[in-house]
Amino acid sequence: MAAIPPDLPIAGSRSAGLAGRSRSPKERAIQFACFLCAAISVLTTVGIVFVLLSQALEFFRRVSPAEFFTGREWSPAFANPKFGVLPLVSGTLLITVGAAIVALPLGLLSAIYLAEYAHPRVRAFLKPLLEILAGIPTVVYGYFALFHITPWLKGFIPDMDVYNALSASIVVGVMILPLVSSLCEDAISAVPRGLREAAYGLGSTKLEVTAKVVVPAALSGIAASFILAISRAVGETMAVTLAAGQVPNLTADPRKSVETMTAFIVQISKGDIRQGSTPYLTIFAVGATLFAMTMALNIIATRLVRKYRQVYV
Repeated sequence: MAAIPPDLPIAGSRSAGLAGRSRSPKERAIQFACFLCAAISVLTTVGIVFVLLSQALEFFRRVSPAEFFTGREWSPAFANPKFGVLPLVSGTLLITVGAAIVALPLGLLSAIYLAEYAHPRVRAFLKPLLEILAGIPTVVYGYFALFHITPWLKGFIPDMDVYNALSASIVVGVMILPLVSSLCEDAISAVPRGLREAAYGLGSTKLEVTAKVVVPAALSGIAASFILAISRAVGETMAVTLAAGQVPNLTADPRKSVETMTAFIVQISKGDIRQGSTPYLTIFAVGATLFAMTMALNIIATRLVRKYRQVYV
């Protein structure tokens, strides 16, 4: 076995020497500042979760979890209070499903067009225009649904309520459309050019390459964008409060007025409820339920990305 000449530097010892060299005070200060920022973010999250769960546990000491999760009536501030959260969950899911029906196909198709078909000049014009939707305040979406979409829909569905889940679903779908489109486009653009060229070399058409090669290769990113957009729709507040109303109905009819979990939190936190009372603690119980739903969606998205992620060299 050949020996290493003593006059040649050894790469491992050189890296160890550089790593072991003491950092300057400026580098240490930058490192501490970065650590402090990360710690503040983590501690803030931990603090929010701690307060949320501690207050929610206090609520469940007063109200049975079985009544909360299986009850069909929600009227915590009435003389004869009812604490069944199912009407709020059903209203949230009804609007979320409606928003997904609007946003997911439109977002995916627009992403495919921008990434695969659009001329660079057209793409440079359309993409910023699409992303403007993400910058519109949610309260504007809510009033737009209330004063424009609902009157237009009542021309086709006369018996629709003034506050209804359908118009709220439409505006929330438009609201999350830029998120779906942007994330799907990133996933599609990340597919290597070589896969497309190989498919073209086999005689595939543009449509076949897009549908059978590009989209399946970007499936993990597309699925993750769908779930993240749905999670965003679940947590929407102002638009659904203004458009869907504040009537906790256990219904699957999008023509009716419903109340979402976020809308209830807005309603109950206006200051009319005495702090520390059971109706006041419902804020934290509903918030913990909403937190569990969104966290579950985020975990599913992370696992989908890890399971179906394509790694190209």
